[in-house]
Amino acid sequence: MVDTTGLAGTEKSGNALVDDVAARIRERIMSGEIPIGAQLRQAELASDFGVSRTPIREALRQLQSGGLIEVLPNRGAVVRVPAPWEVREAYEVRAELESLAATRAVSRITQAELEELRQANQSMYDHSSALSRGENPASADRPANDVFHTLILTIAANARLAKAVNDINETFPRNVSSALIVNDARQREENHREHERIIAAMVAGDTETAGREMREHVLKAGEHLAHWYERRSSTVFRG
Repeated sequence: MVDTTGLAGTEKSGNALVDDVAARIRERIMSGEIPIGAQLRQAELASDFGVSRTPIREALRQLQSGGLIEVLPNRGAVVRVPAPWEVREAYEVRAELESLAATRAVSRITQAELEELRQANQSMYDHSSALSRGENPASADRPANDVFHTLILTIAANARLAKAVNDINETFPRNVSSALIVNDARQREENHREHERIIAAMVAGDTETAGREMREHVLKAGEHLAHWYERRSSTVFRG
């Protein structure tokens, strides 16, 4: 009998097991542990998770339908390299959604939450700066940049809005965005200043400026990411 207890502490089967396996594979992809272009070998994954190949196969189908992986001739399942135009389209939508979140947050945010935003922004800057110097600071559960954006979505208090943004974010590995901030000092400085302008607009109670600053910030981040994938797509073996 296959041991399926390691995934969530209790025995799982059927759809629940497939969902757990898919979530764990997605987590490895999003963190960069499984990089873009890498093959996803069913036997290795089954051994890692202590399950048979059947839930692995179904989980890969689930991730394929979500656009995170693809099946290539002679290679099988691989982590998909997004096309730059897909990134730009996604971030165009995300910019409008997060602009709405920022405008909604202005009238709802508390002083304590403003301080949380400031701390997340400074943590993002300090942590990425340390990594760029070759230091090894303690890792947080989530990148501080994600904490900053997620907090604004939470304050906006619209579950559908937050889910829509999360669905877009799960299309692209998050470690890539984090690496861009680490490896590009100019972008790190810009990202920090753009966050500061968003916070300043919220402090001033200026919904129009908060929305505009957030929109421009996300669009710029999407353009940086699209350029990265343009460079990367020429080096990843496509089969």
